[in-house]
Amino acid sequence: MKNIQLIPIVHKGNDRLLVKFTYDKELIEIVKKVEGATFSATQKSWHVANDAGTMKELFRIFKDKAFLDTTKVDDSEEKFKVQSTRFKVELGSKQEEIVGSKQDAVGSDNNTHVIVVPKEIADGRNSDCMKNTEAEKEKSIFKTPNISRLVSIDIIDSKKIILKFPFAREHVAKIKTLPLYFWDKDKKYWTFPYTPSIKEEIETYFKEFGFTIYSNFIVTKNKENKEKKNYSNDRRIPKEYLDKLVIKRYSENTQRTYKVAFLDFINYYKTKKLEEITEQDIKEYLMYLVEKRKVSSSFQNQVINAIKFYFEKVLGWKKLPYVTIDRPFKEKMLPNVLSEEEVMRIINSVNNIKHKAILLTIYSAGLRISESTNLKIADIDSSRKAIIIKGGKGKKDRNSLLSEKLLLYLRKYFKLYKPKVWLFEGQNGEQYSESSIQQIFRRACNDAKIMKRATVHTLRHSFATHLLERGTDLRYIQVLLGHSSSKTTEIYTHITHKGMEQIKSPLDNLQI
Repeated sequence: MKNIQLIPIVHKGNDRLLVKFTYDKELIEIVKKVEGATFSATQKSWHVANDAGTMKELFRIFKDKAFLDTTKVDDSEEKFKVQSTRFKVELGSKQEEIVGSKQDAVGSDNNTHVIVVPKEIADGRNSDCMKNTEAEKEKSIFKTPNISRLVSIDIIDSKKIILKFPFAREHVAKIKTLPLYFWDKDKKYWTFPYTPSIKEEIETYFKEFGFTIYSNFIVTKNKENKEKKNYSNDRRIPKEYLDKLVIKRYSENTQRTYKVAFLDFINYYKTKKLEEITEQDIKEYLMYLVEKRKVSSSFQNQVINAIKFYFEKVLGWKKLPYVTIDRPFKEKMLPNVLSEEEVMRIINSVNNIKHKAILLTIYSAGLRISESTNLKIADIDSSRKAIIIKGGKGKKDRNSLLSEKLLLYLRKYFKLYKPKVWLFEGQNGEQYSESSIQQIFRRACNDAKIMKRATVHTLRHSFATHLLERGTDLRYIQVLLGHSSSKTTEIYTHITHKGMEQIKSPLDNLQI
């Protein structure tokens, strides 16, 4: 049965219930029938009135259709009512305003609730009795989520948000509706990837409660010596360049990389005709990238490829000295690898069947992210226990492993989602997007408390390393990964710890 989570929120000052579920056309048509049901583009979810009548209606219309998870609603006790209210306290002939929760009031006048204090207390405000009452009043005030009036938002290097706010269950429930949240239990704060929309949503939410928002942009990396380009990309890439990329059947990723690199280059020399650019001009541009822009060696190589493509492939100047441009030394960096236990934690942290099937497929067959999105139903050969990867990197086809466990899980996924063409399809039957898979993986790493720096491609590196550690011959791993050269595969021999555990450090032999 499908699962729906109900989460209390405040929307434009009104108590509402988020009705959260994985995209499902049938459930959407049902929730639309609830009176006042509204779709929030920010929350990416429907929300309805938070009252007993609506709750009863939800249970009625979703009967036999879905399970309603009311954990968040049950945790939201009456003393933590989402919306705070201002009260007047009648003390003798005087009235004072305080902030409290609605259940503290015994009467109300429009939006202002009145707390009636006994006359004997009002007459003896300096007495011990009054002191006790003041303490009770303070205690009453602090029942609400608005104990402190400050919310801190630190934006680190324009990449990460660190959020601190006074604890209240309603606030926590709201924060958990934001994408890619993570609670650091040691440092006691929430983190999110920085985007202006997430920052704005956090600020808007807490301002509704009257909080003071303190935002601070913090720079931890020294960017003073890294120069930004001071020219615009007004000049267009020649049509023959674009056509040649298509005719040569370069992949979409390669085409995109070449376009970005070549566009920047031709705008650096926008006053020169392209045919007039010399080898020295190219070298000076590369010096500018290295010394001023501080680009990586891999990007420098991409720029050289993009420039050479124009002069050699488009113009056909193959024998000119453009082919002698010096290449940078490539950094020999070892890829990050997850342990088997960490991979298990990541996959087990995913509850959505489709999302879990995607990660299982990538890890169990050592796929690139683009290869996973290009898989079709026909590419799963259950009789031969093989996954057929067509048109992988370098336009090469290959076969990889089809795990017995993965096959069982894919059958379960297939029965539920019924994909038509692509193995993993989006909402409208199109290919599943790479960005969606990246979001799934980041969220899974957060939920699994993985502290290593990892991407979806880390699952491919982990697949190869775990095979090598279990004694698989390096030649077979090369074939499964689709590497043209064994030297590419040999990098995993520098990562594995197989046999290392039997080697003792010479320090262990010293009498210290």
